[in-house]
Amino acid sequence: MSKPARVLAAAAVAVAATACVSAPVPAQATVTPATAVAAPEIPDTPVGRQLRWLLDAVSRTPIAESELAGHFAAGFLKDIPADQINQVLAAFQGMRLERLAQSQDRALVAAVVAAGTSHEVVLSVDAAGLIDGLQFRAPEPKSWAELDERLGKVASQAGFMAAELGKGGACRPVHAVARGTARPLGSMFKLYVLGAVAERIRGGAFGWDTRLTITPELKSLPSGELQNRPDGSKVSVLEAARLMISISDNTATDLLIHKVGRKTVERTMRAWGGHDKRNVPFLTTRELSVLKGADYPRHAKRYLSLGTAERRAYLDEVVAKVPLSGITGWTAPRELDTLEWYGSPADLCEVYSHLAMLPDEHIGQVLSINDAGLRLDKGRWPSVWHKGGSEPGVFDLSYLARSSDGRTYFVTAMATDPSRPFDETKAARELLALSRGAFTLVKER
Repeated sequence: MSKPARVLAAAAVAVAATACVSAPVPAQATVTPATAVAAPEIPDTPVGRQLRWLLDAVSRTPIAESELAGHFAAGFLKDIPADQINQVLAAFQGMRLERLAQSQDRALVAAVVAAGTSHEVVLSVDAAGLIDGLQFRAPEPKSWAELDERLGKVASQAGFMAAELGKGGACRPVHAVARGTARPLGSMFKLYVLGAVAERIRGGAFGWDTRLTITPELKSLPSGELQNRPDGSKVSVLEAARLMISISDNTATDLLIHKVGRKTVERTMRAWGGHDKRNVPFLTTRELSVLKGADYPRHAKRYLSLGTAERRAYLDEVVAKVPLSGITGWTAPRELDTLEWYGSPADLCEVYSHLAMLPDEHIGQVLSINDAGLRLDKGRWPSVWHKGGSEPGVFDLSYLARSSDGRTYFVTAMATDPSRPFDETKAARELLALSRGAFTLVKER
């Protein structure tokens, strides 16, 4: 289901929002220099000195861990190990600086070219001058037509929507591609779980501080961390919600589904505009993992042959008894049209709209922890919510952002390929660029 990326060097975005279970340079507009021009001057600032080192380092990988330790903050190296950093840097061999788009003492954005393709490097350093943020970004689309063209290159089955949320939460589309077509959501289904939890709390059934017990039956596979805690450990509803959204913790998700009840999540989904019949019964992450990863395709075929009531019984009487040790991860797309969670771009806009209208500050706190590397200008976009999702053959991103002038916008980009898994690094970089560009385009219209 998903792994977050604290710092988004070209690879680490990938699974900031995956489904059940976030570099090569993506194909984008190439740059053909007409004439030789003098390299722009790099400022003698803490971040400028690290940019100068980076431009040199990409051409002599692998860089020794001792050298990396002299340039990257300890927290960065803890989250992204040396071999992964070297893998990313190697993909940008021969990178040259075109211009500095933004530059301060401790942060900058540089336009660069590598292998004939344009990119942006977002670089920041801590108080000691060590790199604590590094992101290689694809350039933003300059028009909706460019966005559509690039989206189609990510996946032949793609959906997109940019909308403004009006009074009463109405979604007003600004631009869309297949906005009414339901596609696999990956871990974006966890937005419905969050909504069901918030509605039950508003009704007084329990509170954010209510304690949940981690049991063997409720543990799921990664992504996440709660599956590693001892049986009998306690976690609050709020902590589980934070982990479910920010790092897409699957065990946290299943704990919350168990707390509110499967049918409660189904009712919330219907009330919030999600009517795809494939979402009933509403699967837990563990159940999906069993159906796709335990003795496949036996359980999947049997489950899909049943009616709704019989499926519920099969989940309780058969699937629930399969141990985690009996599940094997899958690397190729499986049953994307029949076993997943489903929604359209328009459905997702409705979900964010309902979440935004809930009178509970915890919702915004939970959804704003991790933006998966979108990095909108905080001056223009002071509040950003995010959830994404993926599994082999699925990669999705979704956002809600409030602008400094008080307007609220929604953006989602959804990509599905039933024939092959995505290069998640490549897909993430491109969908992030398209999403970031969409927020610029909606403001410029």
